[in-house]
Amino acid sequence: MSVEFNHTIVHSRNREKSAHFLAGILGLEVGEPAGVFLPVTTANGVTLDFATVDIDIPVQHYAFLVSEDEFDAILARLVEGGIPVQADPHGRHPRRINRNDGGRGVYFSDPSGHGMEAFTRPYGSDPSSPLNGVTQDVPGAR
Repeated sequence: MSVEFNHTIVHSRNREKSAHFLAGILGLEVGEPAGVFLPVTTANGVTLDFATVDIDIPVQHYAFLVSEDEFDAILARLVEGGIPVQADPHGRHPRRINRNDGGRGVYFSDPSGHGMEAFTRPYGSDPSSPLNGVTQDVPGAR
């Protein structure tokens, strides 16, 4: 059997709020609670198990490879929801998306402050395209 990534625990201030936020933005479903966990499963079977914790939560980064059509829908939901977007993880390009590797990418935060990313081309898939190169405005973005 080959090694596959199966699940991860996402610490949150409120598992329902965080799971429903991410599922709504990505166009996914929230599963049935499993003990203290509230799962959101991606198309390739990886589950993000949201858990409410009462501790300081270090910021984590979660990245999602999506199709061009899915990206359009995700970006539209972010803009419609008034959720701030940026082209880079450091916030140097607010209200913009990136065009890394000939695709498109966007960063946003979830309710617990985790850094989320949706992108259409895997990093390194277009060697002729500079990483952190071109950015593009997002009309109506915060």
